Amino acid sequence: MNKNIAAVACGAAALTLGLTGCGASFEGSGSKDAASAEQLALHEDDPWAFEISADSQKKAEGELADGVYTGTAPGMEGNVSVTLLVDDNRITCLETTQEGESQSRGGYEAIRDGKYALMIEEAQGSDIDTISGATITTAAVKNATEDALDQARAAAQPAAAAQAASE
Repeated sequence: MNKNIAAVACGAAALTLGLTGCGASFEGSGSKDAASAEQLALHEDDPWAFEISADSQKKAEGELADGVYTGTAPGMEGNVSVTLLVDDNRITCLETTQEGESQSRGGYEAIRDGKYALMIEEAQGSDIDTISGATITTAAVKNATEDALDQARAAAQPAAAAQAASE
């Protein structure tokens, strides 16, 4: 009987010592390989930290009617809207907004900080680069920009037809 108690006690001691190495090494993590967001931020490059400079002489391709156009497209948790000012085939992004997107979504900061607006102006259209970690939001921004540009193209058609008829 004493041998059984000693064996159980030794097994419990070995199990206790063995499990002490499984504790989290970072506060709030589930394993010693996990790290907090703050610790990762110290080692990871910021995906939104890049310079964008738009050429002030570059113009959009195709015929666009002057005016203000707002396009929308679905994002992760709501619609993304892009408002463009078209003046002499030059695009200026007045606003990018999101409805229902949360801070945990990849493109939240890029919309809030105006990165997408600068990218649209640089491209003079919807052909913008995808931001790492924000693939769905970037696609929504592209589609919303294309929606606004489709409106500008459609508005240019009657003007072009009227001009051709008067010649």
